[in-house]
Amino acid sequence: MEATAISAKNVSMMFNLSRDKNMGIREYAIKALRRELSFDEYWALRDVTFDVKKGEIFGIMGLNGAGKSTLLKIITGVFTPTGGTVAVIGKIAPLLELGAGFDNDYSARENVFMNGAMFGHSPKYMAAKYDEIIDFAEVREFDDVPLKNFSSGMKARLGFAVAANVQPDVLILDEILGVGDHKFRAKCRKRIDEMILQGVTVLMASHDISQIRNKCSRALLLRKGRCVYVGAADKVCQLYEKEG
Repeated sequence: MEATAISAKNVSMMFNLSRDKNMGIREYAIKALRRELSFDEYWALRDVTFDVKKGEIFGIMGLNGAGKSTLLKIITGVFTPTGGTVAVIGKIAPLLELGAGFDNDYSARENVFMNGAMFGHSPKYMAAKYDEIIDFAEVREFDDVPLKNFSSGMKARLGFAVAANVQPDVLILDEILGVGDHKFRAKCRKRIDEMILQGVTVLMASHDISQIRNKCSRALLLRKGRCVYVGAADKVCQLYEKEG
């Protein structure tokens, strides 16, 4: 039996959407204390179940608002699901909001070690990887500069470099990478392909039918937060083409 890398069982996610519009902070606080705020329940996901095998490249498809990003954030631990469970075996490298965990007052060097610690790596391990990460991100001249002086592109490159060079067991990708110029994006794609060849499990959300069809063995199709189909990637792509 193949080992399972990700197991999602009946995953549901509900958000409370406020009906009260155009309120200032003071008015909102007063209404909250008086318990006078009104909310609508919004279910971003409902009873989503699927497994990803170790070493598999698994796709997630769906129109905007289908729940793809919410599902990925649950898998990476950003959100706690309202219902259901998710189990992930091994270390995760989430390439979602690159650099989101960085501290702008700290230098690139300090953020590399902090981010590495978030992935569960020791300072000694990150020291051994440091030159590779900084050179990959192409920020060698700025490694002791506070990140508040970095452009958004530089932060994203550093975020990708940390995530892609710490040997994860599971790689999470949200849409096609838009990091840096075309030359850097090609380098990112090459690095991802190398990780795939090394047997890293990949979970990717994308609107790109050719990418899912060519890269993935199986996929999941979401529609308005519900699972429509889980199975062969080609079948999921055919169903996705009919969405609208």
